[in-house]
Amino acid sequence: MNLQTIEKTVQKETLIFTNQRALFWTENKALIISDLHLGKTAYFRKNGIPVPSDILEDDLERLDFLIQHFEAEQLIVVGDFLHAGKNADFKIFEEWRKLNITLKIILIKGNHDIKNADFLLDLNIHIIENSLYTEPFTFIHIPENTENQFSISGHLHPGVTVKLEKRKSVRLPCFRLSENQLILPAFSKFTGLDTQSCQDFECIAFTEDLIFEL
Repeated sequence: MNLQTIEKTVQKETLIFTNQRALFWTENKALIISDLHLGKTAYFRKNGIPVPSDILEDDLERLDFLIQHFEAEQLIVVGDFLHAGKNADFKIFEEWRKLNITLKIILIKGNHDIKNADFLLDLNIHIIENSLYTEPFTFIHIPENTENQFSISGHLHPGVTVKLEKRKSVRLPCFRLSENQLILPAFSKFTGLDTQSCQDFECIAFTEDLIFEL
């Protein structure tokens, strides 16, 4: 796995942005992700759309790599950990959790987690209903632009269109960063991209081999 990073000081804290769709908060030894959408592949298969389950396995393998690389002590999931409750894909995650049982996992509920998420408690996952404040950051699923706090969120699956030569372009996932807000890319690769203008945001885009600022 080709890990590429950009390190930034945000609110006097050290954040490491990765091309593997995750953020690492150095001082808190926390890996931060959003929009894993666990169970999405099984949900599609149940509805007659053939999608291989190894998409989830690949996501969890990447998560394993990041946890080990950064020696993370906790995983903060900023919403949409689940996609549609508990289904066949959950057994894959249960096995993964058994191998990572000492890792503290905190879930701030997203719109896909509102119903049928209590079974996660059986796997020692701490569930936060709305938002979590851990100085100096407020973790919340749907982005909020407020002047009095710095929020870290997800939900939008942010992306950006990068123009290439000869009128060609490519759509890439990205982090969106402003003075008081950071929006994370979807951790799962089985998601779409919102490529609306970054507006006042700085975009940190990435590929499988690169990460760069726009």
